Amino acid sequence: MKATVPRTQDLSEGALGVALLHIERGDLKSARCSLARAVAGGVSAGGNASLFHGAPALEFVLSRAGRADRHVRGVVDRVVAARLAAARRRHTCGALPHLAEFDLIRGLTGLGALLLTRDSASPLLEEVLDYLVSLCRPVRIQGRELPGWWSDAGPAGEEMSGGHGNNGVAHGIAGPLAVLSLAARRGVQVSGQHDAIEVFTRWLDRYGCCYWITRDQLSDSERPKRQVARPSWCYGELGTARTRQLAAIALNDPARRLAAEDTVASVLTDPACVSRITDASLCHGWAGLLTVVRAVADDSPDPGRYTPQIEDLTNRLAADLDRLSKPGFMEGRAGAQLALDGTNTTGWTRALLIT
Repeated sequence: MKATVPRTQDLSEGALGVALLHIERGDLKSARCSLARAVAGGVSAGGNASLFHGAPALEFVLSRAGRADRHVRGVVDRVVAARLAAARRRHTCGALPHLAEFDLIRGLTGLGALLLTRDSASPLLEEVLDYLVSLCRPVRIQGRELPGWWSDAGPAGEEMSGGHGNNGVAHGIAGPLAVLSLAARRGVQVSGQHDAIEVFTRWLDRYGCCYWITRDQLSDSERPKRQVARPSWCYGELGTARTRQLAAIALNDPARRLAAEDTVASVLTDPACVSRITDASLCHGWAGLLTVVRAVADDSPDPGRYTPQIEDLTNRLAADLDRLSKPGFMEGRAGAQLALDGTNTTGWTRALLIT
């Protein structure tokens, strides 16, 4: 497998994402055509391989149709092992992690999510979970104690004085929390997992109303004020609320679960928040909100409280879907159509850590 690949290898916007829609619909002939386009230039097994790119993305899509073979899984295992080794080297040096080391889109959270979808347990899954647990341990940098997932850079890799603590599902600590919680729900446990879920949950209880936290905010004794911001899956309050609900289920904490579910209801009835959604996409639009709320309702003891919101989001998504200019999964028509169809037969939502 080649180490460099064309854009078609992206699960986010490439042909793999389109194949996912065809597989969910049972149209394997069209899926094969999309997969052929995706692999025509080779499949990445290099440092850029992740759940959303290259061999791991290919395994995820193939496995939705029950077609991921031993060869593909073996290549992915080597990718995972290399990423774990790099993370251990970074930790030994005493440096803070880059977001790409641990996040869902590029890092070990996404690879852990993939391993969690396999029918048979992988020893590498426990190693990834151990790594994610390690992020809950504070580190001391230049005499200052910081969370183990703190980044020296800004959210987009830009220079940021003091760095930041990222809260989003796509790139922040909500992603590791979701993997650990979903693993616990499926009976996969490693040492310290319960404590890590508790640490990350407390963090989001305090800071989850913000996309990320700066060094100054970390030093502030007051809880930050809730931002009126886009409540998207990737960074917004709905995505983190679903993660908090999953964590509460893993911790068997009904009060926390209710708080997370109340957040979802509150955000969806706040016109100032809802007005920030401007497209139909999964990543940050109506499709993502609809998919999250369906999952929250499914796990709620009172699913009916979300029926009006689900109907409203479905109507908004249907009205805006054709305006999407891209064909793909995260920001395009394929992902939005998956949400509108409303089925999850293949478990495609597991790529987003929603289920």
